[in-house]
Amino acid sequence: MSKGIIGRKVGMTSVFDAAGNQIACTVIEAGANVVTQVKTVENDGYEAVQLAYGEKKEKRTSKALRGHFERASTTPKAQLVEFRDFPLDVELGSEVNVADVFAVGDRIDVIGTSKGKGFQGVVKRHGFGGVGMQTHGQHNRQRAPGSIGASSWPSRVVKGMRMAGQTGNVQVTAKNLRVVNVLADQNLILVQGAVPGAKNGFVALRKK
Repeated sequence: MSKGIIGRKVGMTSVFDAAGNQIACTVIEAGANVVTQVKTVENDGYEAVQLAYGEKKEKRTSKALRGHFERASTTPKAQLVEFRDFPLDVELGSEVNVADVFAVGDRIDVIGTSKGKGFQGVVKRHGFGGVGMQTHGQHNRQRAPGSIGASSWPSRVVKGMRMAGQTGNVQVTAKNLRVVNVLADQNLILVQGAVPGAKNGFVALRKK
């Protein structure tokens, strides 16, 4: 990852530009990230800055992580993300706010975990059209996958076959989104379009 910050998805809203066009935006709370580790080539083999965000109860934090946060003189955090190409002049335990990283007009990638939808069929999972109308004794095949092609040869299901299964709950990256506004006093950033995940879910914002 390049220079960025960790945030929490608040929800969606819309704003109007100077020409009167309505722009759908996602509001992300992204402020007071704490620098919990600065990695160097000498010690770790690569350069990166580890940021932490979101409060977490101490009793739900492992002893090893509690020591990790104590070295940075901060309380336990819920999310840890490493960003490469981040300026290494930041100090351990210092805070990084959204206005320190992003400005209006920047292009960013937003990485989050998509909403989990459980076990779904091929129509919802892959967009299959089903078999169409119900006709002549056909009463329960509207959303069925149909034939999968394998018969006496190769007598198995070919790998990669699009079938029913777990849907969502995977890491998704929304690329090249535009920063519409940065509200530094509230640690909020408005990003044009939708970003992956549910409300209050954690996301990583990566500068292009």
